[in-house]
Amino acid sequence: MRLIVLGSGTSVPHARRASTTHWLETERGTLLLDMSADAPHRMAQEGLDWAGLDAVWISHFHLDHSGGLAPYLFGMRSAPQTQTRKKPMNIYAGVGFERILRAFDEANNYKLFKQPFPLNVVELRPGQEFEILPQLSARTFATPHTPESLALRLTNRDGRVVVYTSDTGYSLELAEFAAGADLLVMECSFFKDKSVTTHLKLDEALQLARTAAPRKLLLTHLYEEWDHVDLVSEAKKLWQGETLEARDGLLLQL
Repeated sequence: MRLIVLGSGTSVPHARRASTTHWLETERGTLLLDMSADAPHRMAQEGLDWAGLDAVWISHFHLDHSGGLAPYLFGMRSAPQTQTRKKPMNIYAGVGFERILRAFDEANNYKLFKQPFPLNVVELRPGQEFEILPQLSARTFATPHTPESLALRLTNRDGRVVVYTSDTGYSLELAEFAAGADLLVMECSFFKDKSVTTHLKLDEALQLARTAAPRKLLLTHLYEEWDHVDLVSEAKKLWQGETLEARDGLLLQL
């Protein structure tokens, strides 16, 4: 498996960070972890097979995590690269997402669901287990962010584990859900202070990491206050495990 950071930022425009999106590639398929408005063009910029993408995971309904899906499907419908595609595309999200996508579709008859290939929307609840790609199993976990927010634990046939928290507040149960991951992709919106309980600051993220004990920790969803902070050095003061700062274009091989 390999993971490419397409967007390490937030909803706030940033010169070097697109909104949060991550590309996960396995031997049997490709999965996009959230689809921000920047995601379709970021896939093209990185030379990825955006036309052959197998599945999309939408962690919650905030626009910086789901707002790129409708434009992407609008482009896919008529793109020359997709006209001979026959394999289906599966979109996985929390309960209620298909209603949102269809409402957008019907607002101007965009025909988002009339693709050259089968398009499926699969709605999930916390604690569900399913196969998100061939030989890649998945399990969901409710996170304290929005009512529908879900973290995702992915396990391949070799037992390698990737956990993607997406946006979340502090939760010891989330750390238990992520226990022993080879790669834990965790939000870390703020450095020292935060105005909301539904995101993490550094000391909270590292407390969760100490409990989860991943082999590698990738901190993402970074607001601009991180621009002048050495994230990795600050993380070492709180946890001795391997911490990486997400940057757009970063590639990790598992």
